[in-house]
Order: sequence, then structure tokens, then C-alpha cells
Amino acid sequence: MIIIEPPASRYEFAESSASSEEHLLERISALENRLGRLTERLERGLDLLLRQAQNSYFDRALVKALIGLLTEDGIVEGSRLEKLWNARCQREAEEQEESARRDELRVKILAFYKGSERGNFEQFVNEGFLLIEDQQVGRGIRSLQRAVGLAGGNAPLLSFVGEHFFRTGKSRLAQSYLARAYEFAPGDMRVSLLLGLTCADEGDTERAKELLNKATQRGASSFAAHYGLGRLFIAEENWRKALREFKRALARKPSPEAHYALGCLYYQLARDSLAARHLRKATELDAGYGEAFYVLGLIYRRAGQEKLAKKFFEKAENVNLARQPKLAGRKRAGGGKPPVFPLFQGLERDAGGLLTGGNERLAKALRKDALDTFVTVDVENS
Repeated sequence: MIIIEPPASRYEFAESSASSEEHLLERISALENRLGRLTERLERGLDLLLRQAQNSYFDRALVKALIGLLTEDGIVEGSRLEKLWNARCQREAEEQEESARRDELRVKILAFYKGSERGNFEQFVNEGFLLIEDQQVGRGIRSLQRAVGLAGGNAPLLSFVGEHFFRTGKSRLAQSYLARAYEFAPGDMRVSLLLGLTCADEGDTERAKELLNKATQRGASSFAAHYGLGRLFIAEENWRKALREFKRALARKPSPEAHYALGCLYYQLARDSLAARHLRKATELDAGYGEAFYVLGLIYRRAGQEKLAKKFFEKAENVNLARQPKLAGRKRAGGGKPPVFPLFQGLERDAGGLLTGGNERLAKALRKDALDTFVTVDVENS
């Protein structure tokens, strides 16, 4: 079969094809032009970055030269300055992470609100977080407490306020807010851990054991959780379980505080060689651990080695005087040496301060470890 195409059709096709080619060429030219401009901008940006890097290198070289000169003249200590600089950089990085976490939490808190006063609620929440960001923490928390009054069932808000009071050592207030947060979000293991520790410190031992066990079984195993359980077993004089929990606490976080707690327990059990081993390890990790030196003195006194006991008592006293200059002034005035007590002396059963027996250093270590224990929990599915 022969198909004959009219000349006019062939001409129209050729004209259409030529038009398409011209259009494509125009598009390609425009893209080439844009790509050229983008390349120029990238080259200028790279050049600027290289110059900034070069300036930073020269600035750093100048600073290092100045530090070296000042170190040679004995004006500054290079190693100490570097240590302070690293600590400051780390602190700023942590503050940035905390700021990002707070902003994420603020959005979550606002999303959880279901009431009819959204405008007032948002105002209190936004104002509270802005004040906290501006280092006006007290005013910020008061604003968030007013937001709690408008949304008593907002678990993220309750847990944040409770966490603040936990961080500042106000156990009773922390327990109040964390208990309400736990009521609405029982699956939040971070809340379980913090609430368990506050209940333990306030003397609510049965609930504390339940919460801490739940936390450790479901992902919040930590030095703080196991130490808390161990301290509760000590209050019951259940030495075997207390020893097991303290060993777990040490395994989770080898630290001076963990060795000190285990050393005090062994001292309580009259297993002095093991107690001394852990207490010496605590002082090796931190030469300024006065409480550990003091309990070592008690161990040597019990062994009849009075000279060694006196040596460690003096070390404990010197450390505590260096840590608290006011005590040194009192000593020069004839006020005597500062009191230091072993951790489990008397096996206190008082409601307040059950966890640490008044040991502020250990209390800070527990709070920090508990707050650093991050557990990912889907509150909506709890």
C-alpha cells in the first residue's frame, strides 16, 4: 500500500519541527545563563569562606602566640586556660541543645491543649519559655504554672515544670507535678524515673520501688535508678538486694559517687577490705572527695590503725575546708573542724532526704544522671 503525503503537509511538519528546535535552544541558552550566574555566586562564596578560614587561622595563631608569651611570663597557665575554654565551649553547646529541646517541647505543649482558653494558654506558655530563654527562670516557671491552671491534664507541661523542681532539689513540688504528669502519661519512663526518685526522697518507699523498677525494666536503667532502689533496700536492711542494686549502679556509670556509695555499704557490712578498695577508687577518680577520705579514716580506726585514720581524717578536713572557705575561718576562730558523716550512718528512716542522707554532692550527681537519662516515649500511645 503506497501512502502519498501532500507537499503542504511536509512543509507544515518541517516548519513545526524547526519551531520546536528553536524553542529548545532558547530554553537551553536560558539554563546555561542561569547556571553560569550560579557558578559565579558559588565561586564568590567559596572565595569568601576561604578568606574567613584564613583570617580564623591567623587569629588562632595570634591567640596561641599570646597565650604562649603570657605562659612564659607566668601570667597565665596554658593548660588551665585550655581546660576552661573547652569547658565553656561544651557548656555553650549543651545550652544550645537545651534551647532546641525547650522549643520542641513548647510546640508539643501547645499541640496538647484541648481547652477553650487557647489564647490565654498560649500567652502563658510562650511568655514562660521566653523568660526561661532570657535567664529569668523563676518568672518563666511561674508563668508556666499559670498555664497549668488552664490545662491541668497537659502531661508535657506538667512533666517540664516537675522536672524544673526536681533539678533544683525541691522534691515536694517536683513530686506534686510529676505525679499529675504520670497520671496522664503512665508510659513516660522519664517521668517514672524522676517521680520514683522524688517519692523515695520523700519517704514514699513502696511507690518509689514500683516506679523505679518499672523505669529500669522499660528502658530507664541508670546509676540514679539503681542507686535509688539500693538506698530503699538499705532502709529495709535488705543488704543482699541493696548490694545487687549498687553493683548495677556502678556498672551503669563508673564514677566517684558510685564507688563511694558501694564503699559505704561495704563499710556498713563490716567488709572493710572491699570498702577500702572502692573508697580508694573514688579518691583516685576525684582527689577532692572528702567524704571518701573520711570513711577511709573510719575503716582504719576500726582496724586499730590510729595513725592512718588520723591521716585520712585530716585529708577529709582539708578538702572540706578548701571547698568551703567559711569553715576555714571558723576553724581559725576556734570553731572546730567541719562535721562529716558516712552515708548510711544510723540507717535514717526520716521522710526527708532518704536517698542521700544529706550528702549534697551525691544529690547533685543523682539529679544530673536522672536528667541525662533520655528515654524516647510516645506519650499519646501510653
